[in-house]
Amino acid sequence: MTAPPATPPRAGDAASIADRAAFDFIRYASVWEDGDVLCEALAPVARAGRVLSVASAGDNALMLLTLDPSEVVAADLSGAQLACLELRIVALRRIADHDALLEFLGVISSDGAPARRRETYAGLRAELGASARAFWDAHAEALAGGVVHAGKFERYFHTFRRRVLPLIHSSATSRALLDERSLEGRREFYARRWNTWRWRLTFKLFFSRAVMGRLGRDPEFFTHVDGPVGARILSRSRHALTEIPTHSNPWLTYIMTGNFSRAALPPYLRRENVTVIRERLDRVRLVQGPAEQAGEGAFDAFNLSDIFEYMSPAEHERCYSALVARAQPHARLAYWNMLAPRGRPEALAARARPLDDLAAALHARDRAWFYSRFHVDEVSG
Repeated sequence: MTAPPATPPRAGDAASIADRAAFDFIRYASVWEDGDVLCEALAPVARAGRVLSVASAGDNALMLLTLDPSEVVAADLSGAQLACLELRIVALRRIADHDALLEFLGVISSDGAPARRRETYAGLRAELGASARAFWDAHAEALAGGVVHAGKFERYFHTFRRRVLPLIHSSATSRALLDERSLEGRREFYARRWNTWRWRLTFKLFFSRAVMGRLGRDPEFFTHVDGPVGARILSRSRHALTEIPTHSNPWLTYIMTGNFSRAALPPYLRRENVTVIRERLDRVRLVQGPAEQAGEGAFDAFNLSDIFEYMSPAEHERCYSALVARAQPHARLAYWNMLAPRGRPEALAARARPLDDLAAALHARDRAWFYSRFHVDEVSG
């Protein structure tokens, strides 16, 4: 999930999401999309190619470097989100010790961590661009607390963990959810201990359109969503808590404990990936603006997050067409739908084809499970 780049409004159109929602604060301090799934989708076309990625907090724009592309152009409407990515780049470049990097970002903590984060930032700030430096200078408390916790969406899940989850399950049951189990063991735990009437009712209320719009995302992000929201996310949550290992799921671990863990790190922060990413940081270029207008020339791979979710069908078709126009033959577009169905427009069937079997197989393993569908489309040759 990310602050979505969108096409500018045209005469006769309703205002785009860029005009309807605010993008001057950190909405997502981490990327709530599975970078492993994304990289598997784009790997066949990204190596030595150019990649266009929605920036968001930067996790997956950085993870795409593990595919050895020639360039990653990371675009976002939000200067705050780009500041998150820029700070990650500088931190990865200058903080060689893995534990120190995790502490600075907020993944691990100990006595004195806030003061050490302030001190570390003081040594990094000169390498930030003027815009990112001004942003972080004005958000000293977010730095001290660890930047992975600084987003509105992360605060939403902290509220769920502190105030809502104790009304549903005991702390022992909540901890037990993250125990390592077999597939059958997870299914049995969910059926016997987790899937109570309190879980179903409270979940639907807290993850309703009204509550999520007010506390987590933005009411405008639901403009093109029809029907109940909580029930659909509950169905996907059942899949995540049974069919996918829970003990190693970074996003579930964050929701249940308030942080990631060494055993459940976001993909870009795993030690083996940090080593590769650090060597390729100079290949990332940040651009503020709509994704379809970012950079120059053609691209081989596209990480589009869930940007189409916030567009009308007509706006979606225009944006998709503009992106395909910038694609190399056989390029791939990867993107998610959470609640609004947005796939390859039928009017563009001659220009791209959905790789439905691949996308469905990847979606079944997607640990950031909120999305109703994952899409992988291939541009015509």
